[in-house]
Amino acid sequence: MRLYSGLSGDFFRDVKQSHIENKLAEAFFMNLGYKPSVQERNSWNNSLNAISLIMKETALHDHGVVLEYQLPLTSSRLDCLLLGKNRNSQNTGVIIELKQWSEAEQSDCENEVVTWVGGAHREVLHPSFQVGRYLDFLVDTHTAFDGSSSSISPHSCAYLHNYSFVENDPLLDPKFNSIVADHPLFSKDMTIQFCDYLEEHLANGNGGEVLQKFESGKYYASKKLLDHVGNLVKGMSGFILLDEQQVVYDKVLSCARRALSDGKKQVLIINGGPGTGKSVIALNLFADLSLSGFNTHYATGSKAFTETMRKIIGTKGAKQFKYFNSYMHEKENLIDVLIADESHRIRITSNRWNSPASLKSDKPQIDELIDVSKVSVFLIDDKQVVRPFEIGSSDYIKQSAAKKGCILNEYELSIQFRCSGSESFINWVNNTLGIVRTPNALWDNPDNFEFKIFNSPQSLDNAIRQKAAEGFSSRMTAGYCWPWSEPLSDGQLVDDVVIGDYKRPWNAKANVGKLAPGIPVSDLWAYDPNGINQVGCIYTAQGFEFDYVGVIFGLDLRFDFSTGGWVANTTKSYDSVVKKSKDKFIDLVKNTYRVLLTRGMKGCYVYFMDEDTKKFFQSRIG
Repeated sequence: MRLYSGLSGDFFRDVKQSHIENKLAEAFFMNLGYKPSVQERNSWNNSLNAISLIMKETALHDHGVVLEYQLPLTSSRLDCLLLGKNRNSQNTGVIIELKQWSEAEQSDCENEVVTWVGGAHREVLHPSFQVGRYLDFLVDTHTAFDGSSSSISPHSCAYLHNYSFVENDPLLDPKFNSIVADHPLFSKDMTIQFCDYLEEHLANGNGGEVLQKFESGKYYASKKLLDHVGNLVKGMSGFILLDEQQVVYDKVLSCARRALSDGKKQVLIINGGPGTGKSVIALNLFADLSLSGFNTHYATGSKAFTETMRKIIGTKGAKQFKYFNSYMHEKENLIDVLIADESHRIRITSNRWNSPASLKSDKPQIDELIDVSKVSVFLIDDKQVVRPFEIGSSDYIKQSAAKKGCILNEYELSIQFRCSGSESFINWVNNTLGIVRTPNALWDNPDNFEFKIFNSPQSLDNAIRQKAAEGFSSRMTAGYCWPWSEPLSDGQLVDDVVIGDYKRPWNAKANVGKLAPGIPVSDLWAYDPNGINQVGCIYTAQGFEFDYVGVIFGLDLRFDFSTGGWVANTTKSYDSVVKKSKDKFIDLVKNTYRVLLTRGMKGCYVYFMDEDTKKFFQSRIG
């Protein structure tokens, strides 16, 4: 999507006659369904007048102009793209990030500065870093920049048309030397240098031809990007696939090749309990499909998991990791393969609570996921649903695939990676919580997996910290039985999880602003070593595994010996969404503790707040 495209003459005329702002606003409304803010309209008017003067000064009279181009599958828009030919008659494009800044301050962060934006001083990306990322994104995902002899050679810069550099200017700090050299920064006092830069890359005009090439280009991940991501993920997957895991892996590869040759949509459902290797298969598939040249996306409904993967993979490869709601209004068969991990977290629609009414869609999220790819791979555990609006299930996916006439394959995994390969432990947890009747009514605590009950939360916490000190990955988790406070003014977290003298904070909330040093953001709690200092809730821990997991079993679920069954207590829960589910509450809370108890690869340590619940678990240990 772009809000404006045309030739230099059209652009100059629209700016001169004050039409450019209205044209952008009309296109904005037509594409996004709501009106742009007054601030955005003013920004367009001021910045485009400034770039128009520069283009005239440089005599760019025969060039393509693209404004407000939305990068594929993102909400980011680049401000201005000028297209033409350079002195060697090579197709060229220059991305220009336009800023109205008049001041900037230092930031402690690596790629950020502080400036006045949105009514407050905020940390934002350095303009050269920001526009450099836009360039990298286009090179990685747009066929017009595919590196062939006729492709568009990309360049990028930033123009701060209200800004004058001062001595020791934060924008010119030595830490930005490399990025500014690659993606130059021009102030209002540097119009001559800016004109020289544009002339160097766009001297030969013929912008109409280059604009047509850009407009006819398509979204597709470059081979270089796919190789980069594939090699990184291949290096971290680190597991050998066994038995039915290898069968599923081979089947997906076969389906991907067939779908590209015969055009028939394929849907694969891979069902398995905790630790059966679903994510291992998914990561191996993602890596090898990418290395084979298939445009493959890895999508989940978990912000913590997705952001952790993006952190590990790095900025360049992060664009291949998506959310389930990333595909609203996207074209059919946009990508080759979609790997949908944790598919039990699929929701009814992709609408967000704050989506403008004009942008909301009645299209089911499952239909978006199937439509956007030629091959859809859904990895799912039907018993991991922990929120009432998460409706993913094997049956639901099968029904949706059948309606669309897709070729359907379904597989069940049983081999265990988690819990030291002990399927019996997971069966025992299911049986003990009354989720599924299994033959494993008693747990005989074999040496290869450690299950321990602790008499206090402090002793449990000490044991988990000891495992971390020994080099094992380990985390404390708990049922959602305490409030979850905002951070204090100094960025410190509140000790919400309080049991007698034991006090610990939850992991940080998402999008809470600046945290005190040493506190990881919520999305990285499972990955950052400092996550050991907070207690993780179900929404942060789900989707991850640790060598050792500590679980505080709260009072929202307890075993009642007088009735011989499980009893739920909504007054002890602080999960407002789950509490509203009423008759589903007990099942969702059971699923919560099932997920938490099965996060461990080598051991699970538990403290029970309710004495009868503790005794019931003890009675199930042989």
